[in-house]
Amino acid sequence: QVQLVESGGGLVQAGGSLRLSCAASGRTFSRYNMGWFRQAPGMEREFVAAISRSGSTTYYADSVKGRFTISRDNAKDTLYLQMNSLKPEDTAVYYCAADRSIALVTTRNDYNYWGQGTQVTVSS
Repeated sequence: QVQLVESGGGLVQAGGSLRLSCAASGRTFSRYNMGWFRQAPGMEREFVAAISRSGSTTYYADSVKGRFTISRDNAKDTLYLQMNSLKPEDTAVYYCAADRSIALVTTRNDYNYWGQGTQVTVSS
């Protein structure tokens, strides 16, 4: 199995930027499709972005399209989420997740492995 550790969260003002990282260890990182999810207090964990094994295909939630960019470096076993033009409603714990499926998916329950999460807080 693969172990995932997120970093890069913090407190930022509205309109600012953050870059989240997710370091993978264990099984070969490039075997997994990867995703970012987030969970705000009292809310369900929701899909943010996903990227295929090679990085050639990406999906985004409508709420983050044009502001967030998911990427990966298979040589460094690391997943990234560049977040620009942040809004207070982006405040949440952000999780990276790995999926063994052939197809790139956006459903939370399809992901097999999860990190512990990193807090992102956007002040108005």
